[in-house]
Amino acid sequence: MPGLEDKVVIVTGAGGGLGRTYAHFLAANGALVVVNDLGGARDGSGAGTQAADTVVAEIRSAGGRAVANYDSVAEESGAEAIVATALNEFGAVHGVVSNAGILRDGAFHKMTPESWDAVQKVHLYGGYNVIRAAWPHFREQSFGRIVVATSTSGLYGNFGQANYGAAKAGLVGLINTLAIEGAKYSITANAIAPLAATRMTADIAPQELLDKLDPELVAPAVGYLMSEENTDTASVFVVGGGLVQRVAQFQNEGVTFTKPPTLAEIGTQWSQISDMTGATLGRNPV
Repeated sequence: MPGLEDKVVIVTGAGGGLGRTYAHFLAANGALVVVNDLGGARDGSGAGTQAADTVVAEIRSAGGRAVANYDSVAEESGAEAIVATALNEFGAVHGVVSNAGILRDGAFHKMTPESWDAVQKVHLYGGYNVIRAAWPHFREQSFGRIVVATSTSGLYGNFGQANYGAAKAGLVGLINTLAIEGAKYSITANAIAPLAATRMTADIAPQELLDKLDPELVAPAVGYLMSEENTDTASVFVVGGGLVQRVAQFQNEGVTFTKPPTLAEIGTQWSQISDMTGATLGRNPV
């Protein structure tokens, strides 16, 4: 696809799972890929270079172009170093796939501040840090493509994932605003909620479901959203098991009060306020 040829794309958390699959797909379609991975465990502990190096070697052996980076997305300096790797190796940066993530699941009443902060730092702050470091280059060249990894846990909720769900929902809020601010610079910003069998989901979903969720079924959607041909922005797509579907917020007609209602008055109207029959695509009224 010509829209990916010679595009420099950063993929964070690309040492395994979905990130590795994204990196391979992008490289196979002509992109120059920065394979970022801290090399840590699923909970974010530890570090190493082997994961990123292995993916780079795989891409190069298949005739693609890639370079490894081992910096942490959770730190501003790490994000700047990731973008510097793209600039130093390939001379530009055209896209960011913010995929790096960790899990520290637990019921909300047992969740510690440390578990909350660690997940926010990698997912939400990590997305902000890397995109913010690339943003000036996108604006200067009047082109940029952003894909963040959200989750159905952020869109719909999931037991034991308050920290993860909050971070993933926050990324949707981020791309909604980036789409507005980036529009005149031909910068698009979208989110993918992937459903795939990886180490992140190995003990979360039943095996019979995981068997249907090949990560390679997700990568093409990410590749298209990175391409020149894509013009969609501020959109969220759930992708998995061969299905690619857009999800969005809707709003109903609501009820208008001419003066502040009493508790009884708003209670009387509540069924109409909450009824989504005939709802239309949501929009910011401001």
